[in-house]
Amino acid sequence: MIPPSGKQYRISHGDQTVMLTEVGAAIRAYTVGDRPVLDGYDESERCTGARGQSLIPWPNRVKDGRYSWEQRTQQLDLTEPAKGGAIHGLARWANWELTDHSDNTATFQYTLHAQPGWPAVLQCQLEYTLDESGLTVRTTATNAGSKACPYGTGAHPYLTVGTETIDTAHARVPGSVYLPVDDVGIPTGEDPVDGTHYDLRNAPQLGDRQIDVAYTDLERDDDGRARVRLSVPDGPAVELWADESYPYFEIFTGDTLPQEERRRTGLGVEPMTCAPDAFNNGKGLITLNPGDTHSASWGINPGG
Repeated sequence: MIPPSGKQYRISHGDQTVMLTEVGAAIRAYTVGDRPVLDGYDESERCTGARGQSLIPWPNRVKDGRYSWEQRTQQLDLTEPAKGGAIHGLARWANWELTDHSDNTATFQYTLHAQPGWPAVLQCQLEYTLDESGLTVRTTATNAGSKACPYGTGAHPYLTVGTETIDTAHARVPGSVYLPVDDVGIPTGEDPVDGTHYDLRNAPQLGDRQIDVAYTDLERDDDGRARVRLSVPDGPAVELWADESYPYFEIFTGDTLPQEERRRTGLGVEPMTCAPDAFNNGKGLITLNPGDTHSASWGINPGG
């Protein structure tokens, strides 16, 4: 029998193990010993909620699935029908080819060809590495076509510290500005987090906060990385970092997931190179000219 997510690939380092999938070259599971680091899914299941998937050539949403590029209107398939939009790119359900594999590394490649709503050709690569510091994920895309194209990327892991829900966990998000959204998840502006329940800079307990917004103006450490930390007092902690290629973090508490039993069981932390609906608002949007390559790295420290 073929698993819903295709062939399964394992990488490990010490007591760390990561399971990767052919479909989407996604992270299905990440454990340290018997402790889960990510709220993933079983080999017998299909990925839901974009768990562990990479988002190419845009993260988050495109309003109405429609945007203008080089004076032409492009119409994408509406992959989020309930909100009338296109979500999380075009590569996460494709079969990626494993091109390199060792005990602690795996590299996947995929060519995203032109299709309705997407006029370009991208050569995409995902590299996974496990070492003593945790997991590093490097995303690379090259415009292999003859015309310039818009581009953005992101990732969609759900962090866990082993609690039944995230309500009792503490979350630190280093963003001083958040992007409020309308009823279909499209940003309506930018506001400071001060005095709102979106202010997670001092690692408050999440409690019953419901969050599904992007943060920006990220505080970065001396190494240029921005870090989100999930923890419980006197218990485990896990940290997700992103390099300077990622000026946005989407934080998702999972309240609207269609699978009720998976709501609030993990904290979605999504590093993004651009804002939601960047194909229309242009915030953080990258232009890849023919032959241009863009690379970005993020990762997880399982010890926080």
